[in-house]
Amino acid sequence: MGAILTNVYNTYLTTYAPKGLTRYDTHKKSELRNIYDSIIKLNKESPWYLPTTSKETQRYAVELKENARDLHNTIAHLGGLEEEGLFSKKSAYSSDEEIATATYIGTKAPGDADPSFQLEVKSLATPQENMGLFLNDDSISLEPGNYSFDVAINDMNYEFQFAISEGETNRDVQHRLARLINNADIRIKASVIEDNSLSALRLTSEATGLPHGKSQIFKVSDTRTSKQSGTVDYFGLDYVSHKPTNAQFLINGENRSSASNHFTVGKLFEVELKNISPEGSNTQIGLKTDMDSLTDNVIQLVNGYNDFVKAASTYLDSQYRSKQLIREFKGIASHYRNSFESMGVNMTEDGTMTIDKDLLQKTTAESTDIKETFHYLKSFSSSLLQKSNQVSLNPMDYVDKKIVAYKNPGHNFASPYTTSAYSGMMFNSYC
Repeated sequence: MGAILTNVYNTYLTTYAPKGLTRYDTHKKSELRNIYDSIIKLNKESPWYLPTTSKETQRYAVELKENARDLHNTIAHLGGLEEEGLFSKKSAYSSDEEIATATYIGTKAPGDADPSFQLEVKSLATPQENMGLFLNDDSISLEPGNYSFDVAINDMNYEFQFAISEGETNRDVQHRLARLINNADIRIKASVIEDNSLSALRLTSEATGLPHGKSQIFKVSDTRTSKQSGTVDYFGLDYVSHKPTNAQFLINGENRSSASNHFTVGKLFEVELKNISPEGSNTQIGLKTDMDSLTDNVIQLVNGYNDFVKAASTYLDSQYRSKQLIREFKGIASHYRNSFESMGVNMTEDGTMTIDKDLLQKTTAESTDIKETFHYLKSFSSSLLQKSNQVSLNPMDYVDKKIVAYKNPGHNFASPYTTSAYSGMMFNSYC
């Protein structure tokens, strides 16, 4: 059972939540209780409906919830969970974004000095690469039969089983193994390298850097596998051609290292390394001016809105009620159309918004009272936050479903799992 739950969890993360978690995805016990109470209240009057069995519909419902969560986190990042904090979020800058980019994640009190530091990148964190043997692609020396090998990664062991049939070639088996590994979603990418009449199987980890206390990110073996062994040696799958390495860099002249090219500095900045610094040069990381920060905040809000609308639009042909969802979001934005246009934000036919950055910056620079000039943006953000919470709470409300019966008003009981039908969709293939 533990292995099944782990597979479900890994499938969810790789399929539905590729952007990772943020600090806004953690909640207090009281917040979780409020969500539970909201579900119970919502379901008291909800009609009974048949559960959906369509794989595409199930994926749509889960992605809808994840997109709503992402929009919520975008607004939260801008300070939208507290009215006074909205659009007061400072933005970070990098003097050379080809070397490193930065995001400000701290809080700055009035009167505090702007934090900044000098960064020099010595080397980037790299993944592990296993390069197999180059073999003649039109023959194979292994006997037909059932084979298997094991891949150990992240303290988990995965066994891959496959069969070699009469007449198959090295290239046939290598391409099949590449598909087998890639479809498993274990954070290892497999590819076949071809050179004239030779071909080899290459395995590359998605993760970078050296795991604590280990020399490799993953290991390939078939010494204790359940089927025939011999494929690891034959294809050379255990040969580490490039060992994983940590990123090496200097912050204000002090040596630092990281297993990833993405890390935090002093709980103030998130930094992503892009390239190695030229000899003797530094990249300055610091905070933008209030005007530039406000402009960035508006752009982030509009981009978050656009991303949600575009994601919902991909299901217009297959999910009828996605049209209603887009209409509701367009209705929220249209309410502020005139105010938006005066600052350079314009509505398009598909419901998304475009930004005239020059006009936006001009409006910001000429404003004598920022709070008054952009008060409608706070109202817009609050409406988006309320709608994203509603969608996240009950994405099934936007799924075309068959209603069986309506409850008797005033004489019903709570069914708190009705709106959570999407949670069971991830278990369908395992139970």
